[in-house]
Amino acid sequence: MMIRQPISTPARIALGILSIAMLIGGYCWLAQRQYQINPTNTAMPRWSQFQAGWSIMTGQENGQGFAESWLWEDSKATFGRLAIGVTLGVALSLIVGMAMGCFPAAEAFFSPPLSLFARIPPTAMLVIYLLLFGFEQKMFIAMISLGIFPTLAQSIYQAAKKDVSEHAVFKAYTLGASPLEVILSVIFQQVLPRIIESIRLHIGPAMVFLIAAEWVVADVGFGYRLRILSRMTRMNIAYTYLLILGFSGFAIDWSLSLLRRRLSPWFGE
Repeated sequence: MMIRQPISTPARIALGILSIAMLIGGYCWLAQRQYQINPTNTAMPRWSQFQAGWSIMTGQENGQGFAESWLWEDSKATFGRLAIGVTLGVALSLIVGMAMGCFPAAEAFFSPPLSLFARIPPTAMLVIYLLLFGFEQKMFIAMISLGIFPTLAQSIYQAAKKDVSEHAVFKAYTLGASPLEVILSVIFQQVLPRIIESIRLHIGPAMVFLIAAEWVVADVGFGYRLRILSRMTRMNIAYTYLLILGFSGFAIDWSLSLLRRRLSPWFGE
């Protein structure tokens, strides 16, 4: 068999379904085995425990009246912070990255500090964000946007500098384009798929920064809830939260991939 020999789409789908089925089957077996060993152990909850946890986290009847919907409140907080933070980080990175890729003076000015901050883990700077922005919403937004900014700006800068040929730029100038038209119509259009791919790669780190910050200082959100659930060993709810985070990240990644195909169908896979 040749290495990296392509397989058909039906075969790929079948293998993906098989892997998921094996994962679920393996978990069910381990959960049942753990229950037989110690029925009070909550590290590997069974499906009935997941159903009970879902009723609690969604605010349904839990035996003590109707509780608040943890899932709704935490989702609003976490994904609202993520959306605003990523949007601001992308906007700032796009401006600085394109400027660095188009103007040597901007490259010389921004490159040293970006190279420095790109090597400092944003989670290590949490105390600085707390001192500068306090414990309010803007702290989480700042941590996300400034956390992804250095590396994302560098990725956009590298794409603008290396992926656009000098011939295309000179041809645009020859046809009478202004510098702004060259930036928007030639350079930006050429690097747009790379920009979207870079954003896809930064969604994961952005979620890590946010969950870490919520774990430490938030009073609502996925990170806060996971911290509380871990102390209470309510793993039937904690695992559900983790699955929601995973599927949300997959949905965001798939949406960005679809957007890139729509905007730049010539780019390929």
